[in-house]
Amino acid sequence: MTSEILLATNPDNPQIIGTISKTVEEKAKQLPRPSGYRILCAIPEVDKEFDSGLIKADETINMEETLTTVLFVVDLGLDCYKDKTRFPSGPWCKQGDFILVRPHAGTRLIIHGKEFRIINDDSVEGIVDDPRGIRRK
Repeated sequence: MTSEILLATNPDNPQIIGTISKTVEEKAKQLPRPSGYRILCAIPEVDKEFDSGLIKADETINMEETLTTVLFVVDLGLDCYKDKTRFPSGPWCKQGDFILVRPHAGTRLIIHGKEFRIINDDSVEGIVDDPRGIRRK
């Protein structure tokens, strides 16, 4: 599967320099590798409808993604949880876990329209087996 990536100096500038076709695998290789004690996380998909069936406004969806407390661990830096004095019981999470963090935690990135965050290893507040239904109050 391929998709187009638009090349421009400014995303708001309508002047397009050109396009590059990228496969899904090539896009995945563009994800940053977290360095040191940092963790790369993806934001899980937000429900597009309320429980009542009403469709959420784009602004509501954006706010829920921005303030989410549940993240999906994509990759860990090489130094994550290596400090035995700070993490005597070992790692707090692993690749593939859903974790709890504070809202606004980490550095926010948008890569191919999907939001990611890079957080510190000590920002993990818990592991979640099933993130469905967990909402920030």
